Amino acid sequence: MKHIIENSLQNGISYEQYRKLVSDLLAEGKSTGNEQSDSLLNYSMLNDRRMKRLDKTVRLSEETIASVKDVREPKTWLVLTEGWCGDAAQTLPVIHKIASENEFIDLKIVLRDQNEELMNQFLTNGSKSIPKLIALDENNEVIDSWGPRPSTPTKMVQDYKEKHGALDAEFKKNLQVWYNKDKGKNTEEDITQLL
Repeated sequence: MKHIIENSLQNGISYEQYRKLVSDLLAEGKSTGNEQSDSLLNYSMLNDRRMKRLDKTVRLSEETIASVKDVREPKTWLVLTEGWCGDAAQTLPVIHKIASENEFIDLKIVLRDQNEELMNQFLTNGSKSIPKLIALDENNEVIDSWGPRPSTPTKMVQDYKEKHGALDAEFKKNLQVWYNKDKGKNTEEDITQLL
């Protein structure tokens, strides 16, 4: 596992590099990931707009900032994601803002499809669900992991699947409405627990 993590860290890019990568690919009519389709491209374009908005509007609470400032030992947050992922578009800007509050927290982003070995170590109920944040200590040992979505929508997904068997377009629309109303607060609360 340590070898897999260290290989992925070598491929890791900053949040700013990730945003540029997604933007550059969109300019070429592409999305991140091995699969290319009109739907993934459309999701990527929508998510790029969401992330631009969230980058400007996310405001961390004073409690969160104080908790982040208390971190005194180096940590790396390694995040598996893809540009077409709706949950990532809603959570990555928050994760980035939190990590930006402390020089001891190094945020590294890797693409899921290019880091399959790592993804396979952090499956969610057997699936390659993203985003997945892997919290590492200064020796690159796993401390914790988080994802693919905040605690409240995780419960929403579980409840909906129990009742309806699968997620559908209506649920996905309702999930985006929830994210818009929440404004990153549930993600902020969950990520603060990793500190």
